[in-house]
Amino acid sequence: MSRIDRGINVSRRRFVRLAMLGAGALGLTRASARAGLAQDDGFREGRTGVIPEGAEALVDDRTYRAIESGLSWLADNQAADGSYGSGSYRVAITSLAGIAFMGSGSSPGRGPYGRTIDEALGYVISCADASGFVSSPPPSNNPMYGHGFATLFLAEAYGMSRRSELRPVLERAVRLIIDTQNEEGGWRYQPVRDDADLSVTICQINALRAARNAGLFIPKETVEACIDYVKQAQNPDGGFRYMLRGGSSAFPRSAAGVVALYSAAVYDDRAVDDGIDYLKQHRPDDRFLRRLPHYFYGHYYAAQAMWIRGGNDWNNWYPAIRDELIGDQEPDGSWADGFGPAYGTAMALIILQFPFSCLPIFQR
Repeated sequence: MSRIDRGINVSRRRFVRLAMLGAGALGLTRASARAGLAQDDGFREGRTGVIPEGAEALVDDRTYRAIESGLSWLADNQAADGSYGSGSYRVAITSLAGIAFMGSGSSPGRGPYGRTIDEALGYVISCADASGFVSSPPPSNNPMYGHGFATLFLAEAYGMSRRSELRPVLERAVRLIIDTQNEEGGWRYQPVRDDADLSVTICQINALRAARNAGLFIPKETVEACIDYVKQAQNPDGGFRYMLRGGSSAFPRSAAGVVALYSAAVYDDRAVDDGIDYLKQHRPDDRFLRRLPHYFYGHYYAAQAMWIRGGNDWNNWYPAIRDELIGDQEPDGSWADGFGPAYGTAMALIILQFPFSCLPIFQR
């Protein structure tokens, strides 16, 4: 039996086991993480529940094979220092790769990709300075993207492993995010309280939600200011603009806007409903969208939005993006992207593995 065939069998057994655990196990995990949080913590509880009925059927044999082939390619293409990608984007891409491996059910030091995750964590930690800022050289024009994804990776890794050495790095990274929120309630490219845009803001609020799930305190005012910022960025058509001072809606940032609200535990709200309706106008299979920049970024957040939404919206969305991604996979198991195959592969894997519900940030 090949490595990929063995992986398919393991993934299928893992999916069934997680489905049987259901909401009770997830609730216990989150209750343990919340122990000791103050009552004025900024986040309301996230939506939880069992893996949706019928989800297993959506992850067919083609999907398992695509996932295992992609994981195998990603594991085989890790640099000696644990990183992925090149230049100033290495922190972001390495963090996304680590999240993709954890999305398969492995965790730091455990599972088929436990060692690979450890090496990715080692690289990310090596890029954190005393202020908590996580960035890789050379200097970038937009390093807060990398910092946000790195903080998300650290929070998920800490939440799954409770490794003591991760906590101080995570705490400093979270504190930097809190301290650099601007007066509008958002974040921008640099770690300063200056401008803000929706795209960077979603990276930070998603990271803060993951940190809160892992037991860290997030101030109420930070979350409420972010909610106000995101809602102000919504256009009358239900989509979201890039910055508050004006602009048109677009699919990637609109997907990010909906997930930003979900990350802040805003679920039953007109802004969310309108945002979902906007996204449904841009279902996968739209060949025009595939020619636009930020394809994986947009679908990474759109799949999160539909997964949390659940119901028919998820059941209609996942098969469409699943088939599109499987059709675009390279023969070696990777996915191509302008930021490099490690980025495209990590993003595709995260999307395809949502039904496994392994990561706390993506649990319903």
